[in-house]
Amino acid sequence: MAGPVRSAVDAITRQIQARSAVTRRAYLDRVAAAAQRGRRRFGLSCGNLAHGFAACPAGDKNALKEGEQANIAIVSAYNDMLSAHQPLERYPDLIKAAVREVGAVAQFAGGVPAMCDGVTQGQPGMELSLFSRDVIAMATAVALSHDMFDAALCLGVCDKIVPGLVMGALAFGHLPFVFVPAGPMPSGLSNKEKSRIRQLVAEGKAGRVELLEAETASYHGPGTCTFYGTANSNQMLMEVMGLHLPGASFPNPDTPLREALTRAAAQRAAALVSGGPDYTPIGEMLDEKAFVNGIVGLLATGGSTNHTIHLVAMARLAGIRLTWDDFDALSRAVPLLARVYPNGSADVNQFHRAGGMALLIRELRAAGLLHDDVATIMGRGLEPYTRAPVMEGPQLVWRDVSSASGDRDILRSAGDPFAAEGGLRILSGNLGRAVIKISAVYSDLHVVEAPARLFDSQAALLEAFQRGELDRDLIAVLRGQGPRANGMPELHKLTPTLGVLLDRGHRVALVTDGRMSGASGKVPAAIHLTPEAAAGGPLARLRDGDIVRLDARAGTLDVLIDAAEFARRPAQVLAGAGSEFGCGRELFGAFRQGVSGAENGATIVAEASA
Repeated sequence: MAGPVRSAVDAITRQIQARSAVTRRAYLDRVAAAAQRGRRRFGLSCGNLAHGFAACPAGDKNALKEGEQANIAIVSAYNDMLSAHQPLERYPDLIKAAVREVGAVAQFAGGVPAMCDGVTQGQPGMELSLFSRDVIAMATAVALSHDMFDAALCLGVCDKIVPGLVMGALAFGHLPFVFVPAGPMPSGLSNKEKSRIRQLVAEGKAGRVELLEAETASYHGPGTCTFYGTANSNQMLMEVMGLHLPGASFPNPDTPLREALTRAAAQRAAALVSGGPDYTPIGEMLDEKAFVNGIVGLLATGGSTNHTIHLVAMARLAGIRLTWDDFDALSRAVPLLARVYPNGSADVNQFHRAGGMALLIRELRAAGLLHDDVATIMGRGLEPYTRAPVMEGPQLVWRDVSSASGDRDILRSAGDPFAAEGGLRILSGNLGRAVIKISAVYSDLHVVEAPARLFDSQAALLEAFQRGELDRDLIAVLRGQGPRANGMPELHKLTPTLGVLLDRGHRVALVTDGRMSGASGKVPAAIHLTPEAAAGGPLARLRDGDIVRLDARAGTLDVLIDAAEFARRPAQVLAGAGSEFGCGRELFGAFRQGVSGAENGATIVAEASA
C-alpha cells in the first residue's frame, strides 16, 4: 500500500512545478494540439500512405489501408558489436507477430546509433559519447516524422541511448511510448576481482595478458554489463517512471521470460493508442512527479551520476525545469536501500535475485518516497510495479514478491537502510558547482584538503603517476574535459590509478569538469564542474600547488586563496586543444560551440521547450 508522500519530497516537487509552470504549460498545449489532430495516418494523402506501406506484407498492407488498426513504430538501437544491444536483433520479428495477435501492425521505423563507453574509454571516440545522446534524440524524431504511427516501442539499453530515446519521444508527446530493454548478461568475474586486477596493472604488477583475461571474463556474452553504471541505472529509471512493463529491467537476455516480456510490451503499446480507453501520451505521462520518482529511485539505489545531466535534459524536453539543487535536496530525504557495485560488491543479477525492482518500489512507495498518483503504461499508480514477472508454463504472470529482502547486504527495507541519505551532493564554491557521489566513499574521505596538481589530459595524469610524482596527498585536477572543450568524456580510466594512491594511505580526490559516470567509486570525485574551464570557469585560473578543499559534508569546493588575487589570474586552458579532428570529431564542431553547461543538461536541443 502506498503511504502518504513525505513532506520533503512533496515540497521539492511543488518547487519544481512552480518553477516549470510556464514552460510545462506551453509544452502541454503543444501536446494537446497535436493530439486533437487525431491519428495522423488518417490525414496522409493517398500517395503518402501508399509510400508508407508499399513494402509491407499483404495482411499488414490491407490493415493499414483500411486504417482502423493501430500502427506501432519500432525504433531500435540494435547493433551486434555491443553486447547490450545484440539481443535486440530478434525483437522486430517478435514484436510484429505479437501485435498482429491483437489486431495491430508494427513497422521498423528507424535505427539510432549506439556507442559503448566501455569500448571508447580513454580513446578519441569517447569525445562523441555525450553528444551521441542528442543525435539519438534527433534520429528518433526522424524515425517518427512520417506521421504513420499511433504509438512507438523504443528498443535501447545503454548510457546515452535511453536518455536520447526519451528526449526524441518527448518531441512526439502526443504518442504513447513503451520502452523495451534487453537485460543484463549473466554474472561473470566479480566486479571486485576485476577492479583488483585493474589496480595491479596500474601499479605495474600485472600486464596486458592478465588484464585482457579478466576483462573477457567480466564482459563475456550478450546483455548489459552487470555493474550498476549508467546502463542499468537507465533501466531502473524507465521502470520507476512507468515506461517499462513491471519487472522488465533485469531478466537476462535470450530466456523465455525475456521473450514473453518483449511480446507483452508490444501488445501493451497497441492498447495505449489514441481513441482507446487507455490512451496514455508520453508528454502527459512524464510530468514533474514522474521525474521526481526517477530521481528518488536513482538516489535510493546509488545510481549513475550521469543522470544529473541526462534527467535535466530529458525533463527540459517536457517543459520541466530540474536543477542540481533538486537532486541535492532529495538526496537528503531519500535513504540508500541498495548496494550494487560500485556502491557494493554485488552485481545487478544479485540485486534482481534479492528482490530487485519490485521490492525496491514497494519499499519506496510504502514509505511515502514515491508519488503514486502518476500515469504509467500500466495505468494509474505504481502498484503493478510492486510485483515481479514469472513464467507459469507458457504464460507470463506477475506475482507479489517476498516481504523480506533475499539478501540484506544488497537490498534493504526503507526502515533499515544502508544510509539515511542517498549519497549525492552538490558542491558549490569559488571553483564553481560540481556533483559528487559519496555513497561508495569512506566517510573519512568526505573532506579532503590538499595541494592541487593540474592536468589537461588523462594521459598526462597517468604518466605523472608512472614517474612517481603523485605519491602524496593531492587534489588531482583534470580540466578542459567539459562539453564545450571536448564533449565531456568519461574519465574512469583514472579510477584504478587514484585507487592505488588511496590504498597507499594518501588523501586523494579528483576535481574535473568531465564525467566519471556510474563507475564513480571509492575515490572522492567532484565532477561535472561548471562553468567549465573552456567557458572561462574558475578552474582555468587554478595553479599547481594551490590548496583546494573539497568538503562533501558542508557541500563546498574552494581554492583557499585570496579572492582578489584569484580573480586577477588569467585563464590558462586552451579550449578543445587536440579534439577538433579525428574519429569523426570534426563533424561535431557545432555541438561543442552550441552546447549548454552540464547543469543545464549539456545539450544542444533541450532548450527547445523553453
